[in-house]
Amino acid sequence: MLNLMRKNAGTWLIKILLGAIVLVFVFWGVGSFRDREAGRVAMVNGDPIMVEEYNETYNRLVEQMKQKYGSRLNDETLKMLQVKKQTIDQLIEKRLLLTEAKRLNFQVSDEELSSTIKAIPAFMDNGSFDSRRYRAVLSQNRLTPESFEIKQREFVLMDKVRYLVSGSVKVSDSEIEDSYQWKNSQIMIDYALFDPSLINDIRLSDDEIKAYFDANKNTYKTEPKRKTDYLQFTPEMYHSKVSLADSEIKDYFESAPEEFDTPKTVEASHILIKLDQDASVELTDKGKEKALSVLKMAKEGKDFAELAKQYSDDPGGKNGGHLGAFKRDAMVEPFGEKAFSMSPGEISDPVRTQFGWHIIRVEKVNEASTFTFEQARPKIVKKLTDEKAKNMANEDAFATYNVALNAESLSMVAATLKQQIITTEPFGRNGPTGVKNPAQFGAVAFELSPNAISDIIDSQGAYYILQVVEDMPESIPEFTLVADKVRADLTKKRQDEQALKDANQYLSEIKSGKSQKESAGKKNIKTGSTDFFKRSDRIPEIGYEREMSSAAFLLSSEKKYTDEPIKGQKGYYVIVFKERKAADPAGLADEKGQITETLTNQKQRRVFEDMLTSLRNSGKIVVESGYL
Repeated sequence: MLNLMRKNAGTWLIKILLGAIVLVFVFWGVGSFRDREAGRVAMVNGDPIMVEEYNETYNRLVEQMKQKYGSRLNDETLKMLQVKKQTIDQLIEKRLLLTEAKRLNFQVSDEELSSTIKAIPAFMDNGSFDSRRYRAVLSQNRLTPESFEIKQREFVLMDKVRYLVSGSVKVSDSEIEDSYQWKNSQIMIDYALFDPSLINDIRLSDDEIKAYFDANKNTYKTEPKRKTDYLQFTPEMYHSKVSLADSEIKDYFESAPEEFDTPKTVEASHILIKLDQDASVELTDKGKEKALSVLKMAKEGKDFAELAKQYSDDPGGKNGGHLGAFKRDAMVEPFGEKAFSMSPGEISDPVRTQFGWHIIRVEKVNEASTFTFEQARPKIVKKLTDEKAKNMANEDAFATYNVALNAESLSMVAATLKQQIITTEPFGRNGPTGVKNPAQFGAVAFELSPNAISDIIDSQGAYYILQVVEDMPESIPEFTLVADKVRADLTKKRQDEQALKDANQYLSEIKSGKSQKESAGKKNIKTGSTDFFKRSDRIPEIGYEREMSSAAFLLSSEKKYTDEPIKGQKGYYVIVFKERKAADPAGLADEKGQITETLTNQKQRRVFEDMLTSLRNSGKIVVESGYL
């Protein structure tokens, strides 16, 4: 059970119930939830979910989304992501699983609880559980050991229910074979492309263009814009004011000697024969035989980079397998150990790591070195100058902000302090030019009320204070100002309609028995045939077209045509079945392990989700208004 839990440490359940508990709890309020009085949010089979628990889960989800979306996260985005619904769904599922664990009389022993906690990386130091670190991490997240262990015990109980339901899932050989064939079978098609951009006989009257504008006015709305005054405090403005004593530079050099040590590095290339970490002895030996075969060619003088392009399973093989320069601890063992024991030009015997068999060719060895004080001096001067300049910018920004607190105009503050005020051109939410982080600047500007002065904006080491001096709401422009754009849009629409009409006519003709050549001769279209391709491949001559690929694999010698043309990136396609080729059964052995794992995970998720649905449907769940 514990091994299973560790193995599935990436599943949604553990991410929600474990990672969040340890790392990203935020208890002190987001939005209006901070101010809600304690009360009941929902009832699940008579068990209440209280506001405190709801707020805790909601705030954690918001914090996770802040990390993902950054400054783009706002109230509108939170509504779109349905964070309230996500919160209540998580809490209901938790209650249902705990109720089921109780019904099944599942228990968590103290030994089980201790083992799971000791396996959490956040509590480890050098690979071992550290009780001091455990208490420190919990303290930083405003948790006591007692409260955390209650949550962790609940997590183990829920995982036991999950394992009971999904742990017995098996995948049959026929399912594996079907999946292998589905993934690796190939098809060849004929196609005809009807490109709207090639239709040049569209004629539009002024009345048609005006009518199209009137029917689609909101399409031409101008985005809201703002104009601001701002003061900037960048480190570059203060570089000339920084002075450094020789003693400061010397003290820095002596206080951080490791900063001026350059560790040994090796520049190397490799060829990877990929294997799963737990591959069978038979597959491991087979992989080694292939590696030895490639090694033989390398030692006979064949170009190593060309061999990597041809045989390496590593994506870097396309670049000749070149890894660049790396430190020893940057590579897994025993790869690092072997590479750092070799001389330039030497090629290794196959080396087994968790990724497979590697053949390593060392190109250059860069020995460790230490900078002298004179060699290090320019770097130290730059670093100390940058730090002091940034501090000076920060201090001036705060001094100015204190003056601006009671000011009506940022320009008056600038005049008083003899600073240069900068006025932007009108800009949208993406921000103006000339600042270090326009999107951040724009987000702040659009949060402010007109004429309001902002707090200090810390933007990549530069500091800004801004005032909104003009607010320009979105508006529908006069027709004459956008007439050219409206004409272009309507032309494009008519071209698209005509291309679809032509494609439908062509499809109808070939379905009725006309030859593709005869029908194509009447149209300004591009025709061709693809080579064989798989479902996930780029379609030869066409490109990546997921909808077309899916439609192609539904065709056969009995059903040669799609029901209607397919919209692609370049226009409308009519495709015709040409030939299908089954996957080579000999390749199944190499992919069986991965396919089995993928199908098992998919089945386990479906079974678990079905169980949750059943528990929901059979349970009595009442959610208070305002929480969905």
